[in-house]
Amino acid sequence: MEYNFIVMGHPNVTSRHRTTFEFTKDREIGITADCIIGVKSPVSMEDIPEEMIRAIRNDKTLVTLRLETENAVDKIKGYGNHELTLDHPTDMVSRKSDYKCNRTLMINADKAACDLKKELIRDLKNSKPLKVTLII
Repeated sequence: MEYNFIVMGHPNVTSRHRTTFEFTKDREIGITADCIIGVKSPVSMEDIPEEMIRAIRNDKTLVTLRLETENAVDKIKGYGNHELTLDHPTDMVSRKSDYKCNRTLMINADKAACDLKKELIRDLKNSKPLKVTLII
């Protein structure tokens, strides 16, 4: 299963966070928002198809995010969990840890914001679009 959406980069993307990265529906971010890599998301977790939500709520489900800008592609792998509510109205967070809240899309991810390809982050700092593909 795949689900695609486009978020936008922002001049304040720093991609310095060591344990998470995030997409948000918010239109603006401050310079201290070091985990946010995409803004103006047209979707929230509430928009992800129910079949995918059920799959992500399984501890054994491998969740992959494919991130693509005009100059770079990166893949992040993590896992679902039965405790994920997947119901935050504005934010989606990928976490290297196993911390869970209503903003958490996946846990035990193999990359955080600071681990993403530099070309990808450069495009995002230049407000380029980011195609996000959620793969289950």
